[in-house]
Amino acid sequence: MKRGIHKTIGGDWVFSLCCTIILGLITLTVLYPLIYIVSASFSSSLAVMQGRVWLWPVEPTLDGYTAVFRSSQVPRGFMNSIYVMCVGTAVNVILTIALAYPLSRKDLYGRNVFMALITFTMLFSGGLIPSFLLVRSLGLFNTHWAIILPGAVGVFNVIVARTFFRSNIPNDLHEAAVIDGCSDFRFLFKVVVPLSAPIIAVLTMFYAVGHWNSFFNAMIYLRDPELKTLQLVLRDILIMNEMADDMLGDTSALIRQQGLSQLLKYSLMVIASLPMLILYPFIQRHFVKGIMVGAIKG
Repeated sequence: MKRGIHKTIGGDWVFSLCCTIILGLITLTVLYPLIYIVSASFSSSLAVMQGRVWLWPVEPTLDGYTAVFRSSQVPRGFMNSIYVMCVGTAVNVILTIALAYPLSRKDLYGRNVFMALITFTMLFSGGLIPSFLLVRSLGLFNTHWAIILPGAVGVFNVIVARTFFRSNIPNDLHEAAVIDGCSDFRFLFKVVVPLSAPIIAVLTMFYAVGHWNSFFNAMIYLRDPELKTLQLVLRDILIMNEMADDMLGDTSALIRQQGLSQLLKYSLMVIASLPMLILYPFIQRHFVKGIMVGAIKG
């Protein structure tokens, strides 16, 4: 018996060691590109072009960030992205909860029909041209609402939120509230929302990242430079820098410009990723719990 226990303990130790090694390798594989991008953004353009940057910054400099913030459009684009992310996320979360909670109630008549219609929109759409014509006919073209309202409700997020409500808000709780004279709206705001912090954190993260990284819709619907989001501004900076490469005739100047172009690329990656990296730790605890509890179950 002791011999069997000893073998089991030894096997568990080997298994734990193998899992630790594999997870460590996966972690290094994920972290190294991020570390390289940050190090390259703080390195000299010559070191980046020569491939001398591996882990730590080589010949540290802030030339890349100086070149980025030299443009007056960057602060404006940053504020536009913050506005779109905050307003858009608030609209998304409110509408998603307003749709998902009724669909989670068994006493809602025709809920299966509504769910089928909603799921249909996830599988089929009118396409880009009808969407563009619709946005323009509604008077949303060249406004921030053009990139907020068309995607105000994500079907996948509705399904996740509905599953969370069905699993964590029992009908007995609603029946007890109704007996005490609580209306449906009051039950939603006073009971359901306070108990739904995990799923609200999940929805906030999903929608916020989507709005922050929004590029294609902003490129299609926004024409006024004053309304451009950060992603469009960073794209314009890269394009202008590449155009400058083609117009240069001096070889040494061309090499310097190409090196600055590489440096700009990494600096822009860091700038575009920084807000989400700052936001995630604050909601990480609720995010992990919400995504597990709100996962689709068989």
